[in-house]
Parts: sequence; structure tokens; C-alpha cells
Amino acid sequence: MADSVLYEVDEGLATVTLNRPDAMNALDAETKNELRDALRVAASDEEVRAVLLTARGRAFCVGQDLKEHVATLEAGGGMTTVAEHYTPIATAIATMPKPVVAGVNGVAAGAGAGFAFAADYRVAADTAAFNTAFAGVALSTDSGMAWTLPRLVGQGVAADLLLFPRSVGAQEALALGLVHRVVPAADLAAEAVAVARRLASGPTVAYAAIKEALAYGAEHSFAETLAREEELQARAGASADHREAVTSFVRKQPPHFVGR
Repeated sequence: MADSVLYEVDEGLATVTLNRPDAMNALDAETKNELRDALRVAASDEEVRAVLLTARGRAFCVGQDLKEHVATLEAGGGMTTVAEHYTPIATAIATMPKPVVAGVNGVAAGAGAGFAFAADYRVAADTAAFNTAFAGVALSTDSGMAWTLPRLVGQGVAADLLLFPRSVGAQEALALGLVHRVVPAADLAAEAVAVARRLASGPTVAYAAIKEALAYGAEHSFAETLAREEELQARAGASADHREAVTSFVRKQPPHFVGR
């Protein structure tokens, strides 16, 4: 991967790090390409059992690199980056067949916030802040925010945050349900890795089924969701990890999951 995105796999955990700290990890074309490709690699690598998405510097990601965007508009270009980059990136995060943890080290705005909201678990530094940002630059939502945000905070609060963009600090984000945990900034890296490693050592097939069940249940009736749960439970029940878990329970010993 290029220097704008760092990719590392260690003991089942893929760490994807945005690495444009001087630009507050704004998303230029190179960064978007590399982020999309890194997430696709993580999704397809059977050795990867969890993903940590984080960033270097004082910002998580402030969204689109507006300097590059202005140049694109002046050259007669449009908004093709949504289809080429933002939609595939958000899709890769949300549909990853393994858990994704966002370690939000600083400001997350626009698409940067959208990527964090698409993750399964969010650990934020106490110095982090979130801003939907889109209306401020006369744009609608992208990166799945119209789907994720109402499910995190409710339709009314989502409308408020989208129509009247503002900086939501870490403690307010925790109270609203935008993040799961807030830790001191100095502890963010270690805490996010610890959460991601715990998931990486867990029952990967079951986690994938749980992600599917949650997404399906958000869009379907109770009866339809029950039917889907039957299918997903059969899949998880056929895994080696399920057999390991029940055998270990009977033997009164901790299970050792292999992710299959």
C-alpha cells in the first residue's frame, strides 16, 4: 500500500491506518484508492479475523480533500468519487465478514465520520469530535450516513445533526450513542487494539452472522428476520468454533477459537 494508508496484519488483526496527518487525513484520490483496496484485501484474507481502522495525527479523517475537489470541479469534473470510492469503502466496512473497530483519535467529519459510523464498534479518544459536515458544503450524505446515523441516534437527532452540522465532542457522542467507549487520548491506541484483538480471537463465523442478522433485521419484518436467523444460526452452528465452544463449556474450560 502507498504511504497514505498503512496496512499491517498481525495475529489475525488487520490494522488499516490513514496516514496523512499533515492534511488531517483528508481524503485525496490516492488515499481513497488505497483505503478502498486495503479494506478489500482485509475482507478477502482468510487469515484476517478482525479489522482496526484508525489514523495518525490529531484527526481521524476530515472527509474529502476540498482542495483537490475544487480542482476537479474547475476542470469540469463532478461527484464520481462517491460511486468510485465512498460507496465501496463504506460497503467494505459494513459488510466485512468479520468485525471492524474504529479507533477514532481525533476529528471525524463528513465521509470520515461516515466510515466510523459504518464500523461495528467505535472507541474514541476524549479529544475526538464528530461532524456530519455535508450541509456545510451544500451536499447531501454519502458513505452510508443516511443509513447508519438514524440507527445510531434516531431519526430526529440524525436530522438535526445533518441539517445543522456542528462539532459533537466525545462525551456527547457517547451519550448520543455515536461511540461505544471514550478513553483518554493517550490510551486510545492501546484500547482500540485491545478491543480489536479480543474480536480477532473470537468466533469469526458467528460474528459475520451477527452482522448479517443486524443489517437484515433493520430492513425486514419480525417474521422475515426469524427466518433469516434460522439460516444464519445453521451456518454458525456448523462452524468448528461452535463445536469448540460447547465442548469447552461442558469441560469447564475456556474455548480456543480458530475463526472457522
